[in-house]
Amino acid sequence: MRIRVVGAGVMGRGIAQWAVTAGHTVELGDARRESVDEAVAFVRRMLDRAAEKGRLDRAEADDAARRLVPLDAPDAPGDGVELVIEAVLEDLTVKTELFRRLEEVLPATTVLATNTSSLPVTRIAAGLREPERLIGLHFFNPVPLMKVVEVIPGARTRPGLAEELAETVRASGHAAVTVADTPGFLINHAGRGLVTEALALLEEQAAPVEAVDRIARDVLGLRMGPFELMDLTGLDVTAKVIDTIWEGFRYSERLRPSFLTPNRVAAGLHGRKTGEGFYPYGPDAPGPAPEPPVTGDARRAVRVAGTGPHARALREALAADGAALLPEGQDAPDSLVLVPVWGDSVARAVSELDLPRERSFGVDPLSVGRPRRVLSVTPAADPVAARDARAVLAAGGHAVTAVRDTAGSVAQRLLSSIVSVAASVAERGLARPADIDTAVTAGLGYPHGPLAWGDLVGAGRLLELQSALLATTGDPRHRPTRWVAERARLGMALTDPGTGPEAAYA
Repeated sequence: MRIRVVGAGVMGRGIAQWAVTAGHTVELGDARRESVDEAVAFVRRMLDRAAEKGRLDRAEADDAARRLVPLDAPDAPGDGVELVIEAVLEDLTVKTELFRRLEEVLPATTVLATNTSSLPVTRIAAGLREPERLIGLHFFNPVPLMKVVEVIPGARTRPGLAEELAETVRASGHAAVTVADTPGFLINHAGRGLVTEALALLEEQAAPVEAVDRIARDVLGLRMGPFELMDLTGLDVTAKVIDTIWEGFRYSERLRPSFLTPNRVAAGLHGRKTGEGFYPYGPDAPGPAPEPPVTGDARRAVRVAGTGPHARALREALAADGAALLPEGQDAPDSLVLVPVWGDSVARAVSELDLPRERSFGVDPLSVGRPRRVLSVTPAADPVAARDARAVLAAGGHAVTAVRDTAGSVAQRLLSSIVSVAASVAERGLARPADIDTAVTAGLGYPHGPLAWGDLVGAGRLLELQSALLATTGDPRHRPTRWVAERARLGMALTDPGTGPEAAYA
């Protein structure tokens, strides 16, 4: 194809590099001619570097460089242009006026695509003479490495155009997912599950920033903890996205922002780019504080309360570590009591099972087979018993993070929110289940797509978790989605799109 990329900034350069590498001819234009020259030089350096590292043949890199055509003006006439990809200022008026000019100078067959990350595609198209020509193509930075593109048809986009462009994107080496024109589209929307719940945990003082990040990495397997991620992205950007999506979905409780962010943004605690966020940065910033040493008695007698698979898995793990485990059903006057909590709190278990409050602690079942175990401590716990409980869980070389007793503990809350937000996207029909998982793994780097992740836990077990969270906290943010509840009761996978009523008319 002959593609015109308008906007020679970071995104425009990346899109141009992606397109010429895939074999397309790319016209690159910008309001500033100097920016075009800088962008062309940058893309050619990237192509040279790819050849030096063996990612491209030398001849392929040279051919790609020759297919990059600088323009004197972004709205220059172009009879052969088949697709325009706009990557200019994130401003509705600026984008609309640009596309109006392009409508006048390019053939009626040219498809117009916006790389907007936050503006509704339909609103941009509404200002055009031919709104059916406009569609969203949302790339992610850095474009050559973030191999996923959201294809977003607006309300008036020509039928079939989304499928055509998705195939073009796939043929050019990136995954393509078709997404409804809604706030945050897909990846930014799905990403709210992790960060909004992490901020909620911080609000409740369930655990400090470092503890939440360690649990996210070592228990859930995320590459970065949520607070590390917000510091990388910039809290000013993250907070704006959170607010925009929450407002766009009419103040959905599941997407509720935190009261913590406005003051931190106003104080300039944006993260890496300002030198301080949830963590300090810069050459003089202290490194992460080491975790406190284990000081308790790992040989103290311990029993596991409760029955079922979670209790059984915890007993087996403790036995393998050589813990002084009491036989099932037996107790000792000074033994520790470990409770595998699932969507509930240790305090509730103490009350309902009549456990000794000073010696009872929670263990997150998600952490039992992971490098880091999570210990929940109630306000009634004896400090010596808490140290001993950490020592018992640390035996066998495990790291142990102690957190405040809260319904579901930390990892369960984060995972439940990640799956719930994705399930909400699926049940609204904003994207297909397979596309949700493809987009999130490629765009956010999660170890599993959120719906597939829910299937690893099990729809029934997840429904049990979310129902317990709702019952214990009363917070509607934990309300199970219809998608999870239906599939749990029908014995279906969360990744299964299921049968719609239209099947009855086929």
